[in-house]
Amino acid sequence: MSHPAPSGLPPILRYFDFTHLPEPLLSVSMPFSELAYRLNTMLPPGPETTVALRKLLESKDAAVRAALDMPSRGDGRHGDPSDR
Repeated sequence: MSHPAPSGLPPILRYFDFTHLPEPLLSVSMPFSELAYRLNTMLPPGPETTVALRKLLESKDAAVRAALDMPSRGDGRHGDPSDR
């Protein structure tokens, strides 16, 4: 389920929500969200900003998928990336 971006923000920012994710997926996703919101405030609206956010979203999605392959700790949860 997607949540709308706060009023006045580009709709793509809703895909950077990470609060629903379990650890360590949350830890992987959160820096991408922080950067997306920072870029949104730094850059002027326009096609290049949209492309930058879209590519950042693609990168975030790939990183979260990679985190799904991290070894389990034996309790059904995945280990911390620093444990590797």
